[in-house]
Amino acid sequence: MAEKFVARVDRLLKARDSLVCVGLDPDPAQMPKPLRRLPLSRQLDRFLDGVVEATLPHAVAYKMQMAFYFRYGPAGFTSLARVARRIGPTRLRILDLKANDIPNTMHLLRDGAFKSFGFDAITVTPWIGWDSVLPFLEDPSHGIFVVAHSSNPGAPDFQEIPTPRGPLWLAVIGEARRLAHAHGNVGVVLGATFSDAFRAARSLLGNSIPILVPGVGAQGGSLSTAVRDGVDAHGRALLVNASRSITYASSGNDWKKAAGAEAARLKVQINQLRAGLRTN
Repeated sequence: MAEKFVARVDRLLKARDSLVCVGLDPDPAQMPKPLRRLPLSRQLDRFLDGVVEATLPHAVAYKMQMAFYFRYGPAGFTSLARVARRIGPTRLRILDLKANDIPNTMHLLRDGAFKSFGFDAITVTPWIGWDSVLPFLEDPSHGIFVVAHSSNPGAPDFQEIPTPRGPLWLAVIGEARRLAHAHGNVGVVLGATFSDAFRAARSLLGNSIPILVPGVGAQGGSLSTAVRDGVDAHGRALLVNASRSITYASSGNDWKKAAGAEAARLKVQINQLRAGLRTN
């Protein structure tokens, strides 16, 4: 029987001793200066290969936001598939699409993401209804991260609407927990910019169910709070994503070295925070 996604996440986090997820979000406007003179397709591949090579020793996961590849047209989709293969199965490969559609469409998205492009997980939102995520529950070896509380300033507009089960985002967490226990392949997304959410979320989720955390780095979310309140009792079950702060750590000739150094720095910082929790 294939390993369930939640169990695989825990195994890799333990084996790599890292919670770092690198966001591979190529933006033509922020490309390092040495790459800007290249044709877009070559620029994209050189950039992605360089960042992966520099950060692979420190990262346990990579997250690719689809919009950045869409901007490059057909070459972007070719590079998206290529970099997923380049990373390989020893790290988690997450497609950030925040998919939300009727089930027959989601079946196609699932097969495209997992079978055609080789991703291990995809981000989804439940706003059409929980039946929209059912196609992903049929394959427990691949995962979904359900967006519960995002990192953008407008997140409270809907996500904090009161319900009989608490704010709407917490009700989403509760249903994600139920699905995770039933299928073994569900995690959640919590933005680091809303740090008050982590303690309640982890209390409800318990151990092992992973939280994917955007908003650390350029968006200014609290890393210490996310780690302190977001890890489970084993100091794991958390993926801290950083995109711009790593991939664009430098725009000069040292851009690859700078990306690797920033990923290493983030890994050390997170592990120091985790060590402090174990010794307190």
